[in-house]
Amino acid sequence: MRAVVINRYGGPEVLEVVPVEPPPTPPDGVLIEVRAAGVNPFDTKIRSGARAAGPLVAPLRLGADAAGVVVGSSIRGFAVGDAVIARGLTGAYATHVTATPDLLVHKPDGVTFEQGAGIGVPAGTAYQVLRSLRLAAGETLLVHAGSGGVGQAAIQFARHRGASVVATASRPNHERLTRLGAVPVAYGAGLLDRIRAAAPTGVDAVLDAAGTDEALDASVALVADRSRIATIVVGARAAELGIRAHSGFRPGFIHPWERELRAEALGVTADLLNEGRFEIEVGAVYPLDRVADAHRHSESGHVRGKIVLVP
Repeated sequence: MRAVVINRYGGPEVLEVVPVEPPPTPPDGVLIEVRAAGVNPFDTKIRSGARAAGPLVAPLRLGADAAGVVVGSSIRGFAVGDAVIARGLTGAYATHVTATPDLLVHKPDGVTFEQGAGIGVPAGTAYQVLRSLRLAAGETLLVHAGSGGVGQAAIQFARHRGASVVATASRPNHERLTRLGAVPVAYGAGLLDRIRAAAPTGVDAVLDAAGTDEALDASVALVADRSRIATIVVGARAAELGIRAHSGFRPGFIHPWERELRAEALGVTADLLNEGRFEIEVGAVYPLDRVADAHRHSESGHVRGKIVLVP
């Protein structure tokens, strides 16, 4: 068995792929042979120490989302040989990982392992945030950074709710946003005027996945009710502006209600994918040995879709 660990905080170069002892099948869960693991922006913040809760306890393993095959089970409902999708894990960047049943769903036949590994954090975050924003049919949602994993999921969930969507992205990604049902708007000078032109009846709610001053300034100018503006890229200005800040991807940072919604999103998204009513764009696939390159890509500011590791 191999796993990705860090022994100190720092840049992508601190990521190491090391041999580890295979974990036993837990008495209340399953052992999964990982076929694909999702790379999330939060993983890079853990690695860098930006989200450190204290001194590093080494070796620290990374990765929350995975899809694979059950190779050991102590519970009903999940048998050896079952293909599964998991979220909220510890150490998914590995050849094997354990999971409890509350973190699992069966992988539908029409969903690839790479797509399954791309569901957990992005779809769970988008689903939970839109619920907290009380987005309703007939309303207009503004999504900043619409071409990323969370942005693409938010567009699709909003359209399923009967809402209209305006989404910001660089021009090469506009065709993708249009395909998902959003009106694309380019970043840069004049952003506020372009959004107003794209949403002539106004904007009712905002999901910000960019975290830039440009995105935040446009959001507060467009939506008077600050409780209907949410950011997932939390900085000092979130509290200053009085907007919703959704910062947690680890259990200790998530309210139980939010955790339930993220768990619900896993099954909902897998079913929609299987039915052809949802898309997860796998933007890049890296072998486990190139995890450092995957993190460099994630931090480049030019990520479209989902980055996935394959052991």
